[in-house]
Amino acid sequence: MAIKALLFDVDGVLLDSSATHRRIWDAWSDMRGLDRDLVWSLTHGRRPEDTVRDVAPGLDPTAERKVLNQLMAEEGDAFPAAPGAVSLLGKLDQRLWALVTSGSRIPVHRRFRLASLPLPPVQIYGEDVEQSKPHPEGYLKAAELLVVDPADCIVIEDTPHGITAGKAAGCTVIAVATTHAPGELTKADHCFPSLAEATSYLLAMISAC
Repeated sequence: MAIKALLFDVDGVLLDSSATHRRIWDAWSDMRGLDRDLVWSLTHGRRPEDTVRDVAPGLDPTAERKVLNQLMAEEGDAFPAAPGAVSLLGKLDQRLWALVTSGSRIPVHRRFRLASLPLPPVQIYGEDVEQSKPHPEGYLKAAELLVVDPADCIVIEDTPHGITAGKAAGCTVIAVATTHAPGELTKADHCFPSLAEATSYLLAMISAC
């Protein structure tokens, strides 16, 4: 297999953000009288607006996104880099890689700066696509901008929605079991406990091309 590019999800893969996001969604659920666990189960790998549409169709997703952004601001909007992320990205040098996230550009840029993580030239955010994960649009767009066949890309994901998106795009998918149990990530081609434990595999795959 000739792997030419790595396509990274952000939350749960490069940033250790799960605990903070859970607090925010729990607070929002309480404000709106919604079931915390149900709401949380529908957040992973998705744009906040899409979650709001599913759990509270009577609410305005744009307005609720502002509420969620305020809750995030109160948290400090800073997440640590996931274990292994700084080392891995530092070793990619000039190799092709991209971000494909349901998050938004400005917050991700700020969080990467605070976590001392580099940003690649190709970055696909929730506002850059018409259809978010599990639709493959984001990964297809990243491969197109990198001028690489999706079949020559590895997607690194932590959620079932993200895995579905990567597979639908025609990529090899590596899962990291940081936010979901391995049993929920079985549609990935390979699964590692963490990004740090996937690093040797990923570097070997992209260095072999």
